[in-house]
Amino acid sequence: MERFTGPKLAADDPQAPKLTGFERVEEMSQLPQELSKLISVAQPIVYTELPEPGEASPLLQPLDFLKRTSAFLMFEDVKPSLAALRVHKDAGEISLLQKAVDTSAAAHTAAMKAVKPNLPEYQISALLQYEWEKRGCERAAYPSIVGSGHNSTVLHYSENTSTMKPGDVVVIDAAAECSMYAADITRTLPVSGHFTARQREIYDIVLGAQQVAIDAFQSGKSLLSGDSEASLTRIAKDYISAHGKDLHGQPLDQYFIHGIGHYIGLDVHDAGDYKLPLSPGMTFTIEPGIYIPEENLGIRIEDDFLVGEDGKLIKLSAALPSKADDVEKIMAGK
Repeated sequence: MERFTGPKLAADDPQAPKLTGFERVEEMSQLPQELSKLISVAQPIVYTELPEPGEASPLLQPLDFLKRTSAFLMFEDVKPSLAALRVHKDAGEISLLQKAVDTSAAAHTAAMKAVKPNLPEYQISALLQYEWEKRGCERAAYPSIVGSGHNSTVLHYSENTSTMKPGDVVVIDAAAECSMYAADITRTLPVSGHFTARQREIYDIVLGAQQVAIDAFQSGKSLLSGDSEASLTRIAKDYISAHGKDLHGQPLDQYFIHGIGHYIGLDVHDAGDYKLPLSPGMTFTIEPGIYIPEENLGIRIEDDFLVGEDGKLIKLSAALPSKADDVEKIMAGK
């Protein structure tokens, strides 16, 4: 196996405890023997990931072994407990997230300088990949979205095969994963280097919605989702509703078709309970958007945040400008 795919870590390697973080490391073949010792007590509980009925899983064989070994075993799904542990990040995790965010911000800056009419979307996607890999991040946190024109109104467009046309906007939703921690950043750019009056109007509404959500944040009270007064999604939606109309005179909140944000961490949409108020150690996005297919106009602005130990909101992606004037200046090379 090592001849085909490279060196493997053996249980008897002196570095195994340091590399895995466990004081004792054994070969997987010893697992049945070790478990047999543990389940000899009365009514033991096994915490594990429980596959759904019919789901193919590498856990099926060891779980069947346990069931055959003892008729008194109780099984508890470990996923909720692990998800709860992942919600609040420690200093080491925050450091890795900040590296992913900073690297992603640098890649976005490079993209701002490169975007121009008649350029294929995939060239920007390739540039982003190059920028974060050369800075030491292993991969993209998710398939990069470079959607111009009508594609800017499609939330998870990732084909990146169209050509950017003069006068359109391009939504770039792309970020790096560093040491398994994922950032998530979006910027919207005018392909020709300057927003039209209508594009800037919608852009400023989206940016304003993000700012009111930031200003409304209260540690221990604010929620990412829901329709309560504490919901940052509701606050952003109410702002959008009050600050603009579509071509038919209707409020724009109908074009804000997703929540205000999500947790970030080991997954770009990290595990966690969205009924919990945001509190110190939590990391998440704030990303309002307006998508108007009739106008081929989609605007999303997404940044990454941390609730500090003092309860104050910290913008991890503050290094990447988001005001329309600043975006235009970077695109002009200023």
